[in-house]
Amino acid sequence: MTPPIRVSLGMIGLVCLWNATAYPEPPIRPSEGKRVHVFLFAGQSNMEGRADGRLVASEDLARLRRVQPRVQLAYNGHPLQPLDVVEPPADIAELYKVDRIFGPELFFGIRMAEAWPDERFLLIKFAFGATSLYGAWNPEWSVEKAAANEDMEQQRLYARLVAYVKNLLSAYRPDEDELGAMFWVQGEGDGRLPEAAASYGATLTKLISGVRDETGAAQLPFIMFQVGSDRVVEEMRRVAQSLEHVTLVPQSQDPESKDFYAKIPNGHYDHQGMKKLGERFAEEFMARYASSSHEVLPREVE
Repeated sequence: MTPPIRVSLGMIGLVCLWNATAYPEPPIRPSEGKRVHVFLFAGQSNMEGRADGRLVASEDLARLRRVQPRVQLAYNGHPLQPLDVVEPPADIAELYKVDRIFGPELFFGIRMAEAWPDERFLLIKFAFGATSLYGAWNPEWSVEKAAANEDMEQQRLYARLVAYVKNLLSAYRPDEDELGAMFWVQGEGDGRLPEAAASYGATLTKLISGVRDETGAAQLPFIMFQVGSDRVVEEMRRVAQSLEHVTLVPQSQDPESKDFYAKIPNGHYDHQGMKKLGERFAEEFMARYASSSHEVLPREVE
């Protein structure tokens, strides 16, 4: 359950930034006697998504259409919409020759809605490619850290994420929504700077603690995907082992492994890899953190 929203004076300007675009479509409402399940998604390009939305299989599009009335997507301040593939930024559309993309939220939402057919969902995604935790996402943001890791184009993403989430959740009374988990796909941007990689775990701990504090969800599950340099991944493992309710989803480069995710040549996940990641996120959440009152679909056999 999300407690009454607490917005500090320093956040007011950031909250106002999103007010103009947050509610062209009314926020999804809870059904009688239930709550809207809210999930947060954040990170860099593989969270933003480079998967080609035109390649989603027809049977998966049919699955999507069936659940859309119950799953709403809030994405980077764009108008609220039913869960769907989205229009990419202009530079991504030109570079990848795509007009629709998706990240792990698409098949996460489909899978969750199929597993919990009587529930409604709000997925909040805030993600920007080529951003680092050390610079852009750092809760202790500074010009020096952002400049050191070439993150001046996107600034203060942690503060903007918090403001965005609070603004969206302000549409609900405390008994109308329930924060389920936060998902994190980010790490590649910190491998190019030794001090960024070495401090990744400490900075990630501050981000996790900050989000939990700002939302009032002290035990909010935090589920991250294994991406980045060896040192970054080492720091991810350390955080997952030391903090409660933190899970690291492993990745393997072995095509025969259940932890392998297919990519396009430049290292971004293709439509099949992204589908698998989204469903894996849903399965990890349901297996580790879901209430026993919900029926959980069995894991698909690889």
